[in-house]
Amino acid sequence: MKSSMGVLITYPMSTYLQHQLQNRFTLFRLWDLPTNHHKEAASIQAVVGSTHIGADRQLIDSLPALEIVSSFSVGLDKVDLDYCKQRGIRVTNTPDVLTDDVADLAIGLILATLRRICESDRYVRSGLWKQNDFKLTMKFSGKRVGIVGLGRIGAAIAKRAESFNCSLSYHSRSKKPELKYKYFPNIIELASNSEILVVACALTDETHHIINREVIDALGPKGVLINIGRGQHVDEPELVAALVEGRLGGAGLDVFENEPDVPEELFGLDNVVVVPHVGSSTVETETDMADLVVRNLEAHFSKKPLLTPVI
Repeated sequence: MKSSMGVLITYPMSTYLQHQLQNRFTLFRLWDLPTNHHKEAASIQAVVGSTHIGADRQLIDSLPALEIVSSFSVGLDKVDLDYCKQRGIRVTNTPDVLTDDVADLAIGLILATLRRICESDRYVRSGLWKQNDFKLTMKFSGKRVGIVGLGRIGAAIAKRAESFNCSLSYHSRSKKPELKYKYFPNIIELASNSEILVVACALTDETHHIINREVIDALGPKGVLINIGRGQHVDEPELVAALVEGRLGGAGLDVFENEPDVPEELFGLDNVVVVPHVGSSTVETETDMADLVVRNLEAHFSKKPLLTPVI
């Protein structure tokens, strides 16, 4: 049965999600609301946010009846958690269901970057293979892989890399004694001891630009950076400069500082693979994420325990 509860979706994300919300609630779309939407705001009890637009203080203040923010992502950097807590607004996200997809993409970016898969595809399509064999590339198996952040996604990446006989090490806020991987309390030391550095941590004030010039230089001209976290983890101008100057061996990037804008200097580099923030973008996972968002909203409005509460 359709509820009269008002739900505001902030960005045109999953079509399936929008259909599910529209079938169950009174759905408002932020991009369709008038600039002065006081009348509609009074009817909105929930916000469904995304990696593009979440729930900042300004949006929260404009919705006097807001009770819950359900984020269509595992990351919460677009939600003002402190202000939600202050206002007594519940927050949920979608952990676990997207872990495998993001970890799979991380391995895919490693392979694509080291084995130059995208470049070799262009080589065949352009007819160059008829003139010469493609150049030699780098192997993945046996490489030293460092992971920044060993939460659900980082651990899933490590498990996959083990299948390639890689040696694993990590940096995080604290050591995880239950894990056999080597822990580096200093990220520069981690980078110095890695051939591939994967960024998989949450975006916080402490991890903003955690990958800076010093870390990039520690990774070095044969090292490869993989980022499936958030674009703001990396000092992007420093990354671009290091790649252009040859101080970094390569990069596989799913995320960027100012999406959808990507530095054009990267487009001419064959040792860089760029994809449009598609870590969790599969049909199966998008459906699971949407269902989890809806189930959290239904639980809240039915006064039942939330499935994946953050606050």
